Amino acid sequence: MYLQHFGLRESPFSITPDTEFFYAYPRHREALDVLRVALADGEGFIKITGEVGTGKTLICRKLLAGLPANVLSAWLPNPQRDAQGLQMALADELGIDTRRLGAHELHKRLAERLIEHHQKGRRVVLVIDEAQALGEAGLEAVRLLTNLETEKTKLLQVVLFGQPELDAILARPSIRQLRQRITFSYQLTPFDSGSVADYLSHRLRRAGYDGAQVFAPRAARLLARASRGVPRLVNILAHKALMSAYGSGARQVQSVHVRRAIGDTPDASQRMGRWWLW
Repeated sequence: MYLQHFGLRESPFSITPDTEFFYAYPRHREALDVLRVALADGEGFIKITGEVGTGKTLICRKLLAGLPANVLSAWLPNPQRDAQGLQMALADELGIDTRRLGAHELHKRLAERLIEHHQKGRRVVLVIDEAQALGEAGLEAVRLLTNLETEKTKLLQVVLFGQPELDAILARPSIRQLRQRITFSYQLTPFDSGSVADYLSHRLRRAGYDGAQVFAPRAARLLARASRGVPRLVNILAHKALMSAYGSGARQVQSVHVRRAIGDTPDASQRMGRWWLW
């Protein structure tokens, strides 16, 4: 498509989370710092929340890629499971053969494996993406997993990534035991308007671009307003704007190209108002 036209070696605005394109926006960098400090502390639950498209999964993968050698991770990206399903998923991540294991034996084998890692100086972290999908019963099942402990330390630490609905579930009185165990929490926010242009340039450079500014200042400001600073929406609009510029033979993305992208993206055009498209 437009890669050769703009001198790129790969697509700069894919919506697939890629740690190579991580942009150190202050709120995202702070979230990673909170996670690292909390994991070093070794106690309780850690919770990261944010609206759809604000970068939770990318931060999750960035965290997993940078864990110390003595920290073993079990990652559950699709957590819609019952209590036994969660235990089986964790057991599978820890290399336990779950075939022909009943609930009691499964729990026992999990405890043995966690103790084994603890004795070898390893810590185990369970990372759950889209944790709001667990619901109240699933979150309670996760809490019960963290009851596995020695006299001095927990054998399992849990990181929850979720949408704001996760906070609504945790606010229920019936789940207050888990809520009280959350020792660190952080909320992601969209980029501020001034950071979107820098984000666009960062992604283009990571994709191999080396030249004059691709997005004209007015085009970048329009894109920032239409996307509301949500990284996923920024990527979608930027990709479409580059396609539009390429189609018209332009070497720089102008406002007209961004307006075309907005018109082709319902979540942007509905909030901008139709008059912005012309």
